[in-house]
Amino acid sequence: MRLVDCRSPNQDQRPTGAAIDMLVLHYTGMKTADEALARLCDPGAKVSAHYTVGTDGRVFFHVPEERRAWHAGVSYWAGQTNVNACSVGIELVNPGHEFGYVPFAQAQIAALIDLARGILSRHPIPPNRVLGHSDVAPARKTDPGELFPWQHLAESGIGAWPNPVPPPRGEAEAKQALRAGADSTDVAGRLARYGYGLPPYTDVSLESVITAFQRHFRPSAVNGRWDGECDAALAGLLA
Repeated sequence: MRLVDCRSPNQDQRPTGAAIDMLVLHYTGMKTADEALARLCDPGAKVSAHYTVGTDGRVFFHVPEERRAWHAGVSYWAGQTNVNACSVGIELVNPGHEFGYVPFAQAQIAALIDLARGILSRHPIPPNRVLGHSDVAPARKTDPGELFPWQHLAESGIGAWPNPVPPPRGEAEAKQALRAGADSTDVAGRLARYGYGLPPYTDVSLESVITAFQRHFRPSAVNGRWDGECDAALAGLLA
């Protein structure tokens, strides 16, 4: 792993006693890596991450892990409303959905895995708290998106993946998954059990949360509609 010192002034002290128990992954969502790095280090932007991983595998160091970086914004996970306080944030250089979303480079993911393994060795971060920005802010964010190789990371010991996933329900049953209010309530309740923010804890819609869930755990079809495959994936995670 090639580490490049690229300090950001956009940081502050974590709250007293805050445990670092979450890892949040982002894409930069800007046209170039230079633009992204400049913004993360611009005092006027008031945003930062602990690290940025370039497409060539270089890792840019911005903020010491013991300090709070400003990467998650308004966010929620499993009762935690100040995600920045308890998380390490990593940006991955990628233009994102706005500027021409592309698959992540092999060297970039290899460097991320090395970096993340080191972070997990230093902090008690369980698999279900290795998350995307869209998981903790589903109404606002889409990153790192459906092209991010979450399953590969999980197979490398970083994060959770519903494996093995039970076969999806029959087509007719899947079409009825959200037909009744009780079904919708059940899905929302189980997504909240996993950690997603839904009313009354946030004002995020169920459709937005389902879309975020699909970007992470069922990226082959990101449509905001619950179906048997999603249901099987969530059951595997909760199990």
